[in-house]
Amino acid sequence: MDRTAKQRILVVDDEPSIVDALSSVLRYEGFDVQEATDGRSALTEAEQSAPDLIVLDVMLPDVDGMEITRRLRAGGFKVPILFLTARTGVDDRIAGLSIGADDYVTKPFSLGEVVARIRAILRRTAEGESNGSRLRFEDLTLDEDTHEVWRNGQAIKLTATEFNLLRYFMRHPRHVLSKAQILDNVWHYDFGGDPGVVETYVSYLRRKLEKHGPQLIHTIRLVGYVLKEAAA
Repeated sequence: MDRTAKQRILVVDDEPSIVDALSSVLRYEGFDVQEATDGRSALTEAEQSAPDLIVLDVMLPDVDGMEITRRLRAGGFKVPILFLTARTGVDDRIAGLSIGADDYVTKPFSLGEVVARIRAILRRTAEGESNGSRLRFEDLTLDEDTHEVWRNGQAIKLTATEFNLLRYFMRHPRHVLSKAQILDNVWHYDFGGDPGVVETYVSYLRRKLEKHGPQLIHTIRLVGYVLKEAAA
């Protein structure tokens, strides 16, 4: 509990019962918790209290979670965001990832899963802040110090999770990586993670990379993914 005692979580949901339940379990786990039940107060709280992570409901009555995330990212806030959502479609997931969410939990959810995902996000965020260097593969460059990525000299804006996923690929070029390996090493889940989250993040990462060059992340059917040279 000591390692999380000073970490601050902002819980945002328009259902008081969800806010109360999440806040109670997070405080029990040693986190400092702030609460908000609408979008406007969530934005104010995020800007004033500088949380280490935001648990954010997508469907808020005034300013929804997508717009809150857009505004925070546009304002330079890099705080990790875990979406709570009743939307399970791939397009909805990609929409959330594209604007800067780091992970998502679908409703209804278990409190234990939310806590596990919060811990996983905070671990990989801390990991991303240490041991910096530049990784290069083909025309792709990743700076571990500044969290910047370039392809063909063009800057590519990635979320924290997309960055960690790409870094894992770039640390293991030409190695076929299974979804289970990726979940273990990028998400650091302490429980059985959903392989679908890997598919979603790989899909969106590919879209961003392939705006500036040919495909580098390839699917190996029934096995996993590999970062390798583009086909001639």
